[in-house]
Amino acid sequence: MTQIDTSVPHSARIWNYWLGGKDNYPVDEAAGDAYTAVFPGIVTIARGSRAFLGRTIRHLVQEAGVRQFLDVGTGLPTVDNTHEVAQRLAPESRVVYVDNDPLVLAHARALLTSTPEGATAYEPIDLYEPEAIVEAAGKTLDLTRPTALILSGILGHVADYEQARDLVRRLLAGLPAGSYLSLNEGSRGTDPAYEQAQDAYNETGAVPYFLRPVERIEAFFEGLELVEPGVVSVPLWHPEPGAPAEPIGQHGGLGRKP
Repeated sequence: MTQIDTSVPHSARIWNYWLGGKDNYPVDEAAGDAYTAVFPGIVTIARGSRAFLGRTIRHLVQEAGVRQFLDVGTGLPTVDNTHEVAQRLAPESRVVYVDNDPLVLAHARALLTSTPEGATAYEPIDLYEPEAIVEAAGKTLDLTRPTALILSGILGHVADYEQARDLVRRLLAGLPAGSYLSLNEGSRGTDPAYEQAQDAYNETGAVPYFLRPVERIEAFFEGLELVEPGVVSVPLWHPEPGAPAEPIGQHGGLGRKP
């Protein structure tokens, strides 16, 4: 078992703290509180990203008939994980989670519950090994059938933009026509306070996360057919009736592989 260092803050645990989870330590709460002191809106961004993920999964199950999900860069389990949302609507849904963080691995059993009709699996593989990810996913998923690739707030950790785009292309290359990409990332151009806070965080020596201009997030969907309304600030993507729909510095979309 890999030793988990609880003396330094960890981005997945900080995110978990902002989402109201319990899998974090005082050092993470301190780092999370320090960030929210500078930019309180980060909690809205964390929860907005999570809510967007849930809405895209519901759309995929109910509107697109997708029953297979490949969630790469899973992060720590919180409420309404991918398999929970999908299997609530379609119990036969099959989900593969991929994350090579030892902390996430330690909590993976929370991701491995499943309906009897469906299946969930966890593969501890690095994001930078896309062909290995697809091969491992094929043990649980039928990769001749449409599969939804989920990349939720993970590509900002890839410093080189062209490398990030290449990883998306290579993951999608292993999935058949009719598959989908659900992607959302921190963005520039909407909230200067968020940009300042994140840039300052990146200079602390913590694992950096790079915000990107919206057009660069749009380019991750190159070659795909975007579901309306395209790539937008996440609260504006198929908002729930009555939900606040103020733009935030997090953009995402859903695209279909033709």
